[in-house]
Amino acid sequence: MSLTAASYVKNPVDYVNPYIGNISHLLVPTYPLVHLPNSMLRVYPQKEEYGSDKVRGLPLLQISHRGSFAFNLSPFQGKECELSQCFDFDYDNEVIKPYYYKVDLCKQQLHVEFAPSHQSAIYHIDYRQKTTTPYLILNGGSGKLEINKNVISGYQNMQDNFRVYIYMEMDVEPKSTGVFSAGKLNKDKRISEGDDVCVVAAWDITSLSLGVRYGVSYISVDQAKKNLRREIKNFNLEKVADEGRRIWNRKLSKIQVSGGTQNDRCVFYTSLYRCLERPVNISEDGRYFSAYDNKIHEDDGYDYYTDDWIWDSYRAAHPLRVLIDRKKQVDIIRSYLRMAESASEYWLPTFPEVTGDSRRMNCNHGVAVIADAWYKGVRDFDLQKAYDYAKRGMEEKTLAPWSSARAGWLDKFYKEQGYIPALVPGEEEGVLEVNSFERRQSVAVTLGTSYDQWCLSRLAEALGLKKEADYYNSCSYNYRKLFNPATSFFHPKDKNGNFIEPFDYRFSGGIGAREYYGENNGWTYRWDVQHNIDDLVRLMGGADNFIRNLDTTFREPLGKPKYKFYAQLPDHTGNVGQFSMGNEPSLHIPYLYNYVQAPWKTQQRIRSLIHQWFRNDLMGMPGDEDGGGLSSFVVFSMMGFYPVTPGLPVYQIGSPFFSSVKLQLDDGKIMEITARNCSMDNKYIQSAKLNGETWSKSWFTHEDIVNGGKLEFVMGNQCNIHWGKNTDAVPSLSLLLK
Repeated sequence: MSLTAASYVKNPVDYVNPYIGNISHLLVPTYPLVHLPNSMLRVYPQKEEYGSDKVRGLPLLQISHRGSFAFNLSPFQGKECELSQCFDFDYDNEVIKPYYYKVDLCKQQLHVEFAPSHQSAIYHIDYRQKTTTPYLILNGGSGKLEINKNVISGYQNMQDNFRVYIYMEMDVEPKSTGVFSAGKLNKDKRISEGDDVCVVAAWDITSLSLGVRYGVSYISVDQAKKNLRREIKNFNLEKVADEGRRIWNRKLSKIQVSGGTQNDRCVFYTSLYRCLERPVNISEDGRYFSAYDNKIHEDDGYDYYTDDWIWDSYRAAHPLRVLIDRKKQVDIIRSYLRMAESASEYWLPTFPEVTGDSRRMNCNHGVAVIADAWYKGVRDFDLQKAYDYAKRGMEEKTLAPWSSARAGWLDKFYKEQGYIPALVPGEEEGVLEVNSFERRQSVAVTLGTSYDQWCLSRLAEALGLKKEADYYNSCSYNYRKLFNPATSFFHPKDKNGNFIEPFDYRFSGGIGAREYYGENNGWTYRWDVQHNIDDLVRLMGGADNFIRNLDTTFREPLGKPKYKFYAQLPDHTGNVGQFSMGNEPSLHIPYLYNYVQAPWKTQQRIRSLIHQWFRNDLMGMPGDEDGGGLSSFVVFSMMGFYPVTPGLPVYQIGSPFFSSVKLQLDDGKIMEITARNCSMDNKYIQSAKLNGETWSKSWFTHEDIVNGGKLEFVMGNQCNIHWGKNTDAVPSLSLLLK
């Protein structure tokens, strides 16, 4: 195909490199997804890893972020006796764009192209051999498939009562069709049903150019057909790809940058593309299937979104959406409330996936998403319901990680004592609500719940519930219960109130330090008080000690050979000293220098960390990306600011990477950021203006920019230790902006 639009001018989508991070530093790599922004239909080549020399068939729909697929399509030319349900193909000449995929399947001499729409997609397959039979094989796992002339339809069972439906059409009617089972093709059958469904289409011996378009649905086959017919009118793949390219350019152009290096622009727009992967919109013609009650609902004009890993996304991905797509953020929050309403417990979701809430990780950070939106003026949702569901999720569901059990002894202890008690070494777990494969994560859960309760107090305050606001605000100080003044770390305590000893803040806690922390060690959780940094400064003995402790975090050695360190802490990647650039609880840490009048150190750290760990290459992602979790940090930081405390309408200033950023807000309003003399070397802010006035603060408020505005920097290559030392304290819990 020509993709002629690509030849005119280099647009934002042309800077996207889906291969960035496809080779992981340790755990899960990024995936080169082909999809439209936040759309239901997503695919990427099914390989063992980036370097694999085989691709397993052609994907039709990715269900979850980490490799759960529905259906698989295999073109094949050869003899009937060589048929298989799915083929592992040698491949070459692969090209992946956000809106387009092509590949040559070498030994088979097949050329494949693909383009997606929102709930449908199209393949074009060139069978190039002239002396063998062309086949097309659709494998559906457990379920039911029917083939009738040039149409294949049916469903695949995924889990519980969740099904994926498909309606597929071929533009050349097959010569014969059949069901493939137990290694044999039965041409007398049209329906394959059971645990291993597979249907086959075949044509006369010849070369063949075949178009295959299909729609998917979570509602029915008929709806899958409607989705296809609504989105893809014919078999013109180039038209679908060109439309996909236009859609991506329109979305990515919400933030326009100039200046910086070519690699900076690639990293920036690839990061923004990854922020637009999830959550996914599964509304279909005004209806959606809810895995929370296994029913089909009307969406009442508000699209239904799911597949949102809130533990990762609340920190920066949701705050970014508040800026660039408020309508979508409203739909997402309303989706949370619908999930809670559909479930019997009325608990706000914590880890909503297409198949339901998996309750992964720890804490209840959906409340942070809601508080952040509300206090930034996003209010087209029922705040009373949001408060009630968030409160019930925290009070009635256990705080134990990875668990959907009701509250038990552990939760009663937290309410009475203000912290999650740790097991002493050698003590067996006897609390039923703790998941059998997980640990208590006593410090991580205490700190995270303190933050969630602060967010809940913010919602109560907005509702005028003073008594409840005061109560949850007092709970938000519970992190103090685990602060060890002798070490200035958050230190686990047993049920008797004694610190666990002996203790090593690098390695105590077992695999992932999960007995006490969560994926990261005590050095990361030392800073996990997002809502009250000024109090953390006081606990550590003032600004000088705070700076000294921050500096040490970036300098403290691993303490073990790398292979031993990562064998215990595999998520704690992207290390600079004990700082982990590869895991979300660390993202706000470089900005904490702003709170102690040393913003030049933030500027230095942000520039060095992003250039070290987020690069335009195959290993350019330092950890598990988690559908925008890390990428949103990059988007914000490269623009020059970051939301350290979701729920508080304040942004911390870092170091802009571009000479100009134009951020399109709602109603056509523009926030413009200029950075005169900005370059690789000129990373330090020399002076600033906000909306025409001299600006000496290292932060600004949402109100300053929500109606558009201009932030101007003059940059230089020497740190200006005086800029940002404004006497106005950086807003935190005790300095709330109303």
